[in-house]
Amino acid sequence: MAKIQIRGKELIKMGYPEGPAIGLCINLIPKHYKRHTQAQVDELLQAIIANPSDYAEDAVLGRIVEALVEPAHQDPQVIDLEPQAKPYPIFGAEKIEAGALQQMETAMRLPVTHAGALMPDAHQGYGLPIGGVLATENAVIPYGVGMDIGCRMCMTIYPLDPHELEAKRSMFKKLLLENTRFGLGVFDKPMDDAILERAEFKEVPKLRSLKTKAWQQIGSSGSGNHFVEFGIVEIMDEPNEFNLPLGKYLGLMSHSGSRGLGATLAQYYTKLAMETCTLPKQAQHLAWLSLDTEAGQEYWTAMNLAGDYASACHHQIHHRMAKSLGEKSLAIIENHHNFAWKEILADGKEYIVHRKGATPAGKGVLGVIPGSMTAPAFIVRGKGYADSLNSASHGAGRQMSRRQALGAVTKSDLDKHLRTHGVELMGGGLDEAPFAYKNIHHVMAAQVELVETIGTFHPKIVRMDGE
Repeated sequence: MAKIQIRGKELIKMGYPEGPAIGLCINLIPKHYKRHTQAQVDELLQAIIANPSDYAEDAVLGRIVEALVEPAHQDPQVIDLEPQAKPYPIFGAEKIEAGALQQMETAMRLPVTHAGALMPDAHQGYGLPIGGVLATENAVIPYGVGMDIGCRMCMTIYPLDPHELEAKRSMFKKLLLENTRFGLGVFDKPMDDAILERAEFKEVPKLRSLKTKAWQQIGSSGSGNHFVEFGIVEIMDEPNEFNLPLGKYLGLMSHSGSRGLGATLAQYYTKLAMETCTLPKQAQHLAWLSLDTEAGQEYWTAMNLAGDYASACHHQIHHRMAKSLGEKSLAIIENHHNFAWKEILADGKEYIVHRKGATPAGKGVLGVIPGSMTAPAFIVRGKGYADSLNSASHGAGRQMSRRQALGAVTKSDLDKHLRTHGVELMGGGLDEAPFAYKNIHHVMAAQVELVETIGTFHPKIVRMDGE
């Protein structure tokens, strides 16, 4: 196989900024991806700069993503952390890696931190761990929100016999191919949407340059663990919010976020936060913006727009699918993570609650917690558990990094596992194999105080990025 060649000039043409990220690409990629073709490496490099949030958790590629948000300079006045971390509850502690615990300990030492919690799907990320919940006083942490702002789940339940998934498998596969786009793929003719006419695109300077990208990518999904899939919904709780009888239905579930819009905003405001809020090295990705500042208000406005944009992308996916099926929905369930909310907590005061890979689970709040491409998702109702800051897990959580999964899982292993569970995969890669994720049943057992189960969703035809 020919030697991989990566040139700085080509990286700049792709959109990489001059600086450490280019050096890391040149040094890391040939070493860790030497079995890949030049074309595969070029595609990977384009995907990283287009959707950095998809690779932030990866042990190797995450270093490149991290470099994309390095501050241009550092204020010599370092803000001290508190000597001791504030106490916080950990759900499912026995399955949480040491790196995630260490990151949470650091977050609980920030002078702006009021409270926190760690969900049972938690694993190491950058800044706040994925599965971390953090309440701060009048401060928002861009990396506490995450790279993929407003990433969310959306599920539609249809009045169709789920047996049709097998009887008309080729039709459903065709529907997924025609009505979804992933990664670098976009629709030739994007649908119009009211979100693109929002005043924020004119009012916030950073948003002005992103409107064209937002229009091009609307209705599409990211790479990595993002998906659109048909499956079998089983309603197990009656009465329920949907007024549906107990039984099985055909469902559509999607997982994606705010695409390039959110990733660009995250990079920009994280850099700004790190330049104006200098913390010790172990905490630098937890730099915050005060909501009393213009920058803090700008980020808050941009974050909320990105969250609404992510929702609009899902709604377009589900609209296209409903139109193609010729069916109206019985129910739609939607929830997001990678976001920050202003919430009144148990002491009666308002705080900024960051949920980086955590699902809102206030009393009566509905949500969807997915497992993997062969494991069920759970339709849940929040119990409003105060100690968890009204939160629950956002999924099963990774137990292998992408690199570890690529080294441990073979295509034969994956194909056999998919056949055993009656699942057909379109696209996807070994780094998203079910083996890379924790057991969703163990995760749900660790949060019975946080949510109750209304129903389940079993994937049957899964579409992800890739051929």
